Amino acid sequence: MNTTIDQTGSVNPKLLKKVISAAAVGNFIEWYDFAVYGYLATILAAKFFPGSNPTTALLETFALFAVAFALRPIGGIFFGRLGDKIGRKRTLVLTILLISGSTAFIGLLPDYATWGIWAPVLLVVARCVQGFSAGGEYAGACAYVIEHAPREKKATYASFVPVSTFFSFAFAAGFTYVLAQVVGPDSMNGWGWRIPFLLAVPLGLFGFYLRSKLGETPLFQNIEEEEEVEAAPLRETIRTHWRTILTLAGFIAATALSFYTFTTYMSTFMQVVGKLSRPEALLSSCLCLVFAGLLCPFMGRLSDRIGRRNTTRSACIVLIVTVFPAFMLAGSGNLGLSVLGQFLLGIGAVMTGIVTAVLMSELFPTKVRYTASAATYNLAYTIFGGTAPFIATWLIASTGNNLSPGIYLAAVCIMAFIACSKLPETSKKSLDW
Repeated sequence: MNTTIDQTGSVNPKLLKKVISAAAVGNFIEWYDFAVYGYLATILAAKFFPGSNPTTALLETFALFAVAFALRPIGGIFFGRLGDKIGRKRTLVLTILLISGSTAFIGLLPDYATWGIWAPVLLVVARCVQGFSAGGEYAGACAYVIEHAPREKKATYASFVPVSTFFSFAFAAGFTYVLAQVVGPDSMNGWGWRIPFLLAVPLGLFGFYLRSKLGETPLFQNIEEEEEVEAAPLRETIRTHWRTILTLAGFIAATALSFYTFTTYMSTFMQVVGKLSRPEALLSSCLCLVFAGLLCPFMGRLSDRIGRRNTTRSACIVLIVTVFPAFMLAGSGNLGLSVLGQFLLGIGAVMTGIVTAVLMSELFPTKVRYTASAATYNLAYTIFGGTAPFIATWLIASTGNNLSPGIYLAAVCIMAFIACSKLPETSKKSLDW
């Protein structure tokens, strides 16, 4: 029985709010867990990779950041198949438990000085579990919301999932900043860095409670009732939709790179290049991430109004135009100018993120939507998102050019512009197919 749409065909607003809350809160927790690692990268480098020079240790830490993404496509396929066979809700309940547990495990790990080589080895294991579970989270949360949403406002409602993503990064930055101020630099380096990771336990239990209270999406219920659940969603996805997957992944490459440059690497860039203190860099990131979260619903409404093709093309152009001023300002060493630079980069990152959230569901049919969207999303994010901090750090170290990460982002945006021009217009298309 369709629980979101009444007999007149209108959406039940009360239930839709609960759906958005459950998806957004769970997604918030999942991305908070990932964000904390990026914001504590300089401390983790010293704790788990001592003995190296600072640049090498930071590269090793960001390489481990990328390792988690190597597991995301596998997790996306695993949880995508699960979501297309047993439903979106039960799959999303499982992902939040896994990522919360693996994040808390990092907070309990002894460092290299205590356990030697086993410390970074177990850190790798924890990051792999994080990546595996995250592979099934974002695409599933987007599908869960959009499969409840009215046709003419799909991007508007889908935008609340990216809102939770940006706010989770803002919370991670803000919490880390406040904690550093309260306990002081010595305690933060000694034991305080563990607290943000351990916070995953109560957050994860809260998200589990919210998700376990909701039902399945109307569209998945329909195919269950009609006994049309796909027996082999991965095989059907590859056989029928491989062209769409590759084309959409070409656009999501810009989404992934701009997102992780904006949310994760910029904090490091402002410290290493701009010589801002860690608290100043975290404060800048926190302010800009709140701005990005508040901007998401407006971009969702804009996409519903002008269509997906216009949104994707505009997003690529905005990123190309703003990326170099953004890096120059962020590396200025002035806190106010750094915030402005990060603001500029955030506009394009929000635009790409909003349209990606809705395109993943619009371009694939209900029977394989979870599998296809998770595979596409994680393919692009593994190649371009997880490697973003590492490549940016390596480019500056190799070339001596502080704008080299911006050149890389602009090049990827040109590729994304070509890819999105090949995608169909889907803003008015029903998801019931």
